Amino acid sequence: MARWQPNAAERLVAAALDLFAERGYENTTVIEIAERAGLTKSTFFRHFADKREVLFGADAMSGLLVDGIIAAPDTATPLDAVAHALDAIGREAFTPDRREFGARRRAVIAANPELREREALKGRGLTASMIDALRRRGVPDLASRVAAELGALTLAIAYERWSDPTNGDEFGEVARRTLGDVQTASALCSRSTTPFTPPRSAEWTSAHPGPGSAFSRHRRESHHP
Repeated sequence: MARWQPNAAERLVAAALDLFAERGYENTTVIEIAERAGLTKSTFFRHFADKREVLFGADAMSGLLVDGIIAAPDTATPLDAVAHALDAIGREAFTPDRREFGARRRAVIAANPELREREALKGRGLTASMIDALRRRGVPDLASRVAAELGALTLAIAYERWSDPTNGDEFGEVARRTLGDVQTASALCSRSTTPFTPPRSAEWTSAHPGPGSAFSRHRRESHHP
């Protein structure tokens, strides 16, 4: 029987991040990760399905978001409920001692297309979880989708800001400021000083000439000698 290894998952994650930074994600093997952590390959596979899941596995983010939205006060607006969930993530997942891990993880993912695709897939899953939680609160479908999309955007931007080594604020504070920034930017997108006029293509213009066009003048002159 294999001997129980204390903090095995944490040791594997730390070893993987070191090797990904040193050799690149593609050039690092599961065996090398296990050896760097002082563990066996079988121990690795008891915790993670593959080396990619070292960065994405054991992720309780979806559950934290759902529970946080459901637990928000009954009087909370959809975005207030999302903010309540982001506070929970700050307390449970993105704690100050995880900031360095966040920065290193983000750097590894940014350098690898496969991991960026996996991160995007994870983001879509979190958005779907928030939509479902908001619907369970009785929020209409479209409002749930809009609030969830804004929440997912807020989460992504707040994570980038929080994991910056120069940022010393707690995640909940960063997330609430970011949500305010996103709401402000959204309002600016719908504000305009002039009405929007769709551009006309060259084909449409030739088929529907204006009264001042050469074609229109030719038609008027031909009918009025």
